[in-house]
Amino acid sequence: MTTALRLAPSILSADFARLGEEVRAIEAAGADLVHFDVMDNHYVPNLTIGPLVCEAIRPHVSIPIDVHLMVEPVDALIPLFAKAGANLITFHPEASRHVDRTLQLIRDHGCKAGIVLNPATPLDWMDHVMDRLDIVLLMSVNPGFGGQRFIDATLPKLREARRRIDAYTGETGRAIWLEVDGGVKSDNIGAIVAAGADTCVAGSAVFGAPDPDGGYRGVMKTLRSSARP
Repeated sequence: MTTALRLAPSILSADFARLGEEVRAIEAAGADLVHFDVMDNHYVPNLTIGPLVCEAIRPHVSIPIDVHLMVEPVDALIPLFAKAGANLITFHPEASRHVDRTLQLIRDHGCKAGIVLNPATPLDWMDHVMDRLDIVLLMSVNPGFGGQRFIDATLPKLREARRRIDAYTGETGRAIWLEVDGGVKSDNIGAIVAAGADTCVAGSAVFGAPDPDGGYRGVMKTLRSSARP
């Protein structure tokens, strides 16, 4: 795999009292995406942020905003996040009555679309909607809270997801990103990338380790260097 690694710091671990400053800092440090976790205290046992916060941070960064919807139902929120400045929107297929329709709804609103698969959710969800997918996000923790430990069983699942995506890309020429979220640290990102990830979400690993000057260049550099073979 020759694609350069994309890093997507999750603002779930950021200082919300300084959110504009925080997202500017991660872009300055070389982040490729801002990962935006939306939880509804229904699909997952936590309540976080919505479209107004997305709209508020949009002017502070030029990099894409990667919105992960941990909500049920999902369709009503998609137009709101697209209007608020999201560039990618992913959702859990269990939370949609019609997965294909939800993917098309995201694309109709001008965003890249993807599904999110929990640790115990099979990869089979991918197989019949590959033509609608721009990204597949594998959860390497159970969603709901930041700072959890990486689930090692994600690695063989990740290798199989990479195999399926590569086979599809070989047949069609369409690229699909493969993202991993949960417990990504400098000591495991090498194995995660070697297993097939091209995009990694890191929350506490980034925001929990600021540079002395308040930036994040050091930790971002460490993550990238640790990801290399």
